[in-house]
Order: sequence, then C-alpha cells, then structure tokens
Amino acid sequence: MDGAALPICLLMFLVLAVVLLLLNRPEIRRIDGVAEYVANERAAMGALSRAEKNTLVAFGTTVALWITPGVVALIAGTESQVYGMISDRLDEGIVAVLGASLLFLLPTDWSKREYTLRWRDAGQIDWGTIILFGTGIIFGALLRTTGLAETMGTSASDALGLSTGVTITIFAVLLAVVVSETTSNTASASVVVPIVIAVAAGAGVDPIVPALAATFAASFGFMLPVSTPQNAVVYGSGAVSITTMIRSGISFDVLGAVLILVGMPVMVAVVGIG
Repeated sequence: MDGAALPICLLMFLVLAVVLLLLNRPEIRRIDGVAEYVANERAAMGALSRAEKNTLVAFGTTVALWITPGVVALIAGTESQVYGMISDRLDEGIVAVLGASLLFLLPTDWSKREYTLRWRDAGQIDWGTIILFGTGIIFGALLRTTGLAETMGTSASDALGLSTGVTITIFAVLLAVVVSETTSNTASASVVVPIVIAVAAGAGVDPIVPALAATFAASFGFMLPVSTPQNAVVYGSGAVSITTMIRSGISFDVLGAVLILVGMPVMVAVVGIG
C-alpha cells in the first residue's frame, strides 16, 4: 500500500514546490559562502557541552521508550501479556512528560545544583503555539467522543443525497480536508474515516476507496498552525505570517484534493483493491 501511494506523494511534492515558489517567490536565488559559514559555526561550537549531552540522553531515552512497545509487539505479538503490560505502562503522553522531566533532573554542575533546564528557561518556551496545537488535538477528540462529527457527517450526507461511490469519495475528501484544518492529521483520520465508512455502508457502496481517500486527505491540512506540528513550529518561529500560511495552504488543499480524486482510481486499479 505504501508503494502504491508513492506516485501520489511524489506528484504532491512537485505541486507543493511549484505553488510555494509561485506564491512566495524567493528574494535571493543563491546564497554564496553557506558551506564556509556552516563550517566556521561548527568549529566555534566546539565539543558537546554537558547540557547538550544531557539533552541527547533525554531525547534518546524518550525515543527508546516510545518504540519499545512496537519492538515487543514484533517479537512477542500484540496479543501477548508482555505487550499488554508494557504498552499500558509506556503511554506516549507519559513517556513525553518523563523525557521533559529528565531535563530538570540531569545536572550540568552538581556542586552548584545547576540542571539542564531551569524553570526560567522553560518560561521562554513559546507556550502559546504548544497550547494552540494541543487545543486542536482536544477538539478532534471531542468531535469523535461526543458524536458531533458523526452527526455532522451523516447530516451532510443525507442533505446531499450521496448514493454513489464517486460522490461519497468526493464528500470524504472534502470533509477530511476541512476537519484536518482544525485538528491534527491523526485525529482527523480517526474522526472522518468511521463517518465515511458508515455513509458508504448505508448507501450500499464499497467503503474501501472512500476511506482511503479520506485517509489521504486527512494529511492535507496546510492552512492553519493547528493543522500539524510542522505548521505550528513554522508559525511559532514568527518567520511566516498567518496570511501567508492561509494563502499558500488553501492552494495546497484544493490541488491536493483534486490530485487525490484523480489519482485514487489509478492507484486502486494498480493495486487491485476496492
């Protein structure tokens, strides 16, 4: 399935590059001396400091704990008792908090009781962007748990009179793109795909193609900072304004939706699904 999706991903990458350059033309075509500048900066940095080493330890510990349940699943299987015990205890959120806590616990100078991260340093973090993205995740979860997403989807389906595979696929793509602008990609897929499957099943249509289309479209939230962590990071840097993100993002959304609708039948024919 990943190989079948590769052509669509490559085409979308080309579309992204062309649109981005057309809408945001670079002021400078070439910057000379970049390699020399980077080499000089690396030389000036010198060896890793104690704080940098501690950060690597915290990061490595976090990643190792994140992937441990997956490794156990590959070895013992997802039905094993060991996997259930480890996956329950190594929740992604708990591991993330643990990794951040290590920065407050790993010392840089024990005699002075100085640690890798101090609270006055943490106060300089762009908490607004973090809260913004976290709110999007919460919003997506509430859409699913309260049943609002399903109500919206089924109501729209009934109002539009969706009854064929083509119309349901178009509806799935548009709904996924819109929802992905208000919450993360993963949350968008978890909200939209069950709705699309229910709508397709109610119309007597094979739900595989509409569900796949919704899954692809859930990754096409490019307009707002809340859509993806990448958008939030770029917006938080202050280098890109919200108007620039919206102007570029809406072009990506429209072209991405068209690409999915055109490329999905070809992918389905090649793979032989649906």
